[in-house]
Amino acid sequence: MTEEIVKSALSKVMYPGFTKDIVTFGFVKDIAINETAVSFSVEITSSAPEVAQQITDEATEALKAVGVTAVNCNIKAPKMPKESSSHGKNIAPQVKNFLMVSSGKGGVGKSTTSVNIAIALAAQGLKVGLLDADIYGPNIPRMMGVADVKPEVNGNKVLPIKAYGIEMMSMGSLMEEGQSLIWRGAMIMKAIEQFLRDILWSELDCLVIDMPPGTGDAQLTLAQSVPVTAGLTVTTPQSVSLDDSRRSLDMFKKLNIPIAGIIENMSGFIAPDTGVEYDIFGKGTSTPMAKEFDTEIIAEIPIEPAVRTGGDEGKPVTFSAPDSESAKRFVAAAASIWATIEEINANGGVDNQSVQPTTPPGVSACSTGGASSAPKQGGGCGCS
Repeated sequence: MTEEIVKSALSKVMYPGFTKDIVTFGFVKDIAINETAVSFSVEITSSAPEVAQQITDEATEALKAVGVTAVNCNIKAPKMPKESSSHGKNIAPQVKNFLMVSSGKGGVGKSTTSVNIAIALAAQGLKVGLLDADIYGPNIPRMMGVADVKPEVNGNKVLPIKAYGIEMMSMGSLMEEGQSLIWRGAMIMKAIEQFLRDILWSELDCLVIDMPPGTGDAQLTLAQSVPVTAGLTVTTPQSVSLDDSRRSLDMFKKLNIPIAGIIENMSGFIAPDTGVEYDIFGKGTSTPMAKEFDTEIIAEIPIEPAVRTGGDEGKPVTFSAPDSESAKRFVAAAASIWATIEEINANGGVDNQSVQPTTPPGVSACSTGGASSAPKQGGGCGCS
């Protein structure tokens, strides 16, 4: 028995929920061989016991098929995710944590960021969902490679579409390709609520929500419907983008949403032929803004051809090109975000009671301009 034979056998064991095996992922460690007895470790990213059991069973079966008589598979798994300690109104109680991905303006790579952060979180062993709440520009189905897939209906509920180990739903999956939506704000607000209430999300550790650009009805509706655990702002290095990103960060503060950080997209360009990184649009220009809002830049994502091709072809770079610089930075950002979420929960979580509407039916939540704590001034959304 040789190490080569052992690795070849274990390469037939797929990581649950993915199309890559445990050897390709680099999870197999410390192989020891004593004649026909083999011991090894598998450092998995999931804390779910069923994942560990499936890998153990399939690895044992694969090794015995090549002549191994005794198998000792030592699974090294992370601790189970902590329960959310958040309070307030929650119309999707099966979801433990909500991550709002926002931007002050469009075209800064918010959807690309949402997709890759969701996949990177799932690779940590978390049960993750991805909600494309960008109603007017629902691009995530194409980025996830499910543009032609329509969701199944179970009674009066809709089943999310599964891809790359996560659950996904988007308006783009419910409408015909190329169809325009000419909706007023009230319809957008209703759609957000239905995406949370009427989709059969599993018991998720985190739902990543790709918001429309700006700071309008969709963002306020989300914050009032569920206790948003953390907010992530996506920007580019140019001043015109930073101006709008400040508004996004200010929105988080007014809605009492803890800030998980800033991702600076298009931060430099990596030449595909040389691998040299050039700061064509500037780099790190978000630092003063981060300090202003007491947060930090958790990733500077360069312009890299693999990101663009991955998005167009439905093969997100974090999954399809894990060794690329962009993928590594997305993975590091996801680890930082999850650490922030765990810290928020350890400190008592979040509460959206202060942003609940106090206006009568039919009146715009923010039109009165008052806070819920000061109803004598006219009520309002509570975000002032």
